[in-house]
Amino acid sequence: MNITILTYGSRGDVQPFLPLSRGLMDRGHQVILAAPLRFKNLVEEHGITFAPLAGDPEELSRRLNDSGYNYFKMIRELMDHAVNIGADVMRQTEEACKDADLIIHTFTHAVGAHTLAREKNIPDIHIQTFPVFTPTGDYPNIAMPNLGVRALNRLSHVASSKITWLTSRMGFEQVRRKAGLPKRKLFWPFDDNPPRLRTPILCAWSPSILPASSDWPPRVHVTGYFFLPLDESYSPPNELDVFLKSGKSPVCVSFGSMVNKDAERNNDIVVDALKKTNNRGIILSGWGGVKNQSSKDLIYLESVPHDWLLPCCKMIVHHGGAGTTSAGLRAGIPNIVVPFMADQPFWGNRVHAIGVGPKPILVKNISVDKLTYAIVEAESNVIRGRAQVIGQDIRSEDGVKDVVKLIEMYADEFRSSVDQVV
Repeated sequence: MNITILTYGSRGDVQPFLPLSRGLMDRGHQVILAAPLRFKNLVEEHGITFAPLAGDPEELSRRLNDSGYNYFKMIRELMDHAVNIGADVMRQTEEACKDADLIIHTFTHAVGAHTLAREKNIPDIHIQTFPVFTPTGDYPNIAMPNLGVRALNRLSHVASSKITWLTSRMGFEQVRRKAGLPKRKLFWPFDDNPPRLRTPILCAWSPSILPASSDWPPRVHVTGYFFLPLDESYSPPNELDVFLKSGKSPVCVSFGSMVNKDAERNNDIVVDALKKTNNRGIILSGWGGVKNQSSKDLIYLESVPHDWLLPCCKMIVHHGGAGTTSAGLRAGIPNIVVPFMADQPFWGNRVHAIGVGPKPILVKNISVDKLTYAIVEAESNVIRGRAQVIGQDIRSEDGVKDVVKLIEMYADEFRSSVDQVV
């Protein structure tokens, strides 16, 4: 098959689709991965055909950080960003899908990609790195508080889906009028519309951190995380190599793509907490931009492959993004989550619920005392032991292999249904 994968966002929104693309290619499929232009080199260095999408995800990260934990502000920022680049992205996605036999899409592309697939009469599959469009009473929508009532939890998912559907139609209409595009009938992927069945949802996380819910609708699966094989050829910079060999295992601090106006303050809190707990630290600045002077017990680097670095560390302090969470869990070390926005509080609560880290500390509430207490708690034998068990479980899974089987199964199902109609 010719398969086009559509994703958008930070590196954590692109990284999982590198191993997925390679897994599909190993099965003989042709893959195009469409993502923001800044990830061109990342994608192509893995031998994957890249299609660029307009827009700056770093700017989107800044705007989402400013909206914090407010669901409606987050939706407004996403919508504003999408409208500004919408005409270009529509043109680019249509070009990327020109010869596609199957479209795989993520949260931001759900409506547009599904509509395009229907127009081309080809199957589409939705892959998500956080639970959305999957109503359940087990927990609320990722941006909503858990009120402890199953009916209310389920209602939050239903409401979120309806809001997404409404804003998608409103956004398209704004883009259409602004760019002078023709009218177009949009379709929601997760309703049955015979003879076409609802779009399958494949959840790219481990059942060890969030198992499938018993009240999920059909065609929803938890597949396990998508990981690349460890790059045995990776050689750390000399500064890092010397640092790791010169003392006890450090704490890794990684806030990834978070662009936060209080980055310097947060850095000072981290440094003070590491000193108070007598820990060495590796701070990965990412898009946050804090690059202070390294010292004997503290080193600043922009980025290091998590799969290589984290097994060398005693724990990780991070923002709770899906990608960093998966890497921390896989490494089998305690996780301290400091959520900034969106799905991050949800993953922070899951980390605590399965016993591999303390309660998450919202970034707006972080202090030296709170982070110090969390580090001490994370060093306990109970949490370290539980982290090792979860890490072993995740390392024994093969999410890519399992998801490729499901993708091929659903593609065959679609072809069979088309043949029956004909």
